[in-house]
Amino acid sequence: METNDIKGRSLPETVLLTIRARNARKAKATPRKRVNGAEIVVASYNVHKCIGTDRRFDPDRTARVIREISPDVIALQEADNRFGDRAGLLDLARLELETGLVPVPVSGNGKGHGWRGNVLLFKRGTVRDVHQLKLPGLEPRGALVAEIDLDEKRSLRVIAAHLGLLRRSRSEQARVVLDIMSSADERPTLLLGDLNEWRLGNRSALNTLHTTFGPTPPAVPTFPSALPVLALDRILGNRHDLVSNVEAHDTPLSRVASDHLPLTAFVHL
Repeated sequence: METNDIKGRSLPETVLLTIRARNARKAKATPRKRVNGAEIVVASYNVHKCIGTDRRFDPDRTARVIREISPDVIALQEADNRFGDRAGLLDLARLELETGLVPVPVSGNGKGHGWRGNVLLFKRGTVRDVHQLKLPGLEPRGALVAEIDLDEKRSLRVIAAHLGLLRRSRSEQARVVLDIMSSADERPTLLLGDLNEWRLGNRSALNTLHTTFGPTPPAVPTFPSALPVLALDRILGNRHDLVSNVEAHDTPLSRVASDHLPLTAFVHL
């Protein structure tokens, strides 16, 4: 569903358009295939602490959704307990055996997988640098910034983030993300995550990102997973031709494994 299709419409109209678009996608659904070897598959997935819409805690089910996607790079949100020792919830060793995905290393995370619930996993390459950002706001939010050399010729900077529920906080957090970017920096950069912003146009708290990431691509609803209406999850690139084919990973398993659908895209390097 294109951004222009829902801009300025009421929520009931948006729901109706979303249902029609989802039915159309199912009618012509085909497996995603890489067009050539230069493409990688990236994804963002709020796993909702591995609790599905059936209220079952099931990390194995979450891992099966990740296997369905078969990403080269994936950013997870809410992959750790939010309180207490903030222990990680997935079996990362088993996930590596089954998918080849390994987590970007973080410091001072105790028993957690990542930083403030954000986990960034990649399939191949070498991590050159990692930064952990504490984002402003009333809620404990954060972002991971990783420089990954995919091979001898290709490198990628990935910002994995989970923005807050309050619009003012999201605006401040978006500015922090921009502070780590330089207008003269030509490195391919992705912003992946649950950005918690469903508004479009001038009402969006993400407008400040346009200076670096350009106008946001078509909004793809991912929440709630049973009948996605709101485009809370985003995959953005700092080059106009970097990201393509942004889609929700909408399967019977993903509809129940979390309250968010995963968001996937091709990246051309």
